[in-house]
Amino acid sequence: MSKQLKLKIVTPERLVLEEIVDQVTLPTTEGEITILPDHIPLITGLTSGDVVALSGGEYVPMALAGGFLEVKKNNEGVTEVAVLADFAEHVAELSDDKIEEAKRKAEELRKKMENKELVDYEHFEAELERSLTRVKIADKWRTKKYRK
Repeated sequence: MSKQLKLKIVTPERLVLEEIVDQVTLPTTEGEITILPDHIPLITGLTSGDVVALSGGEYVPMALAGGFLEVKKNNEGVTEVAVLADFAEHVAELSDDKIEEAKRKAEELRKKMENKELVDYEHFEAELERSLTRVKIADKWRTKKYRK
C-alpha cells in the first residue's frame, strides 16, 4: 500500500472534511503548493482559492477563503495536513442558486464598501471575498469531473 496523507479541513462553523488522501494542493500566501506523503513540517497562511485533494484517482475540490495550514508527522509517521480556514465549502455544495446569491451579495457588498463611513469595513471585505471565491471556484469546476 502506498503512503497517504490524513487531511482535515475545519472552519469556525464545522468540520468540512476529514479523509485519507493521496495528495492535496492548496493556495498559500506564497503561492500554490502540493503536499505529498512525507512532506516536511510546515506552517503557512492560506489565501482564497481552491483546495484540491486527490483520493483514489478522484478530485475532491473545495472553495477556500483565508486561514492557516499545518503539515506534520504524527507518532505513527503519517503525514497530517490540518487546514484551519475562515471559510471552506465543497464544490458540490455550490448550487446554481447559491452561486447566483453569491454574485448578488458580492455586488451589494461592493456598493456598500464604497461608503467610506461604514465602520465594519473588514466584515464587508471578508464577506465580499467569500462570495467572489464561491463564484470563481464554482465556475472553474463547472465542467470538470470530480467526486461529489
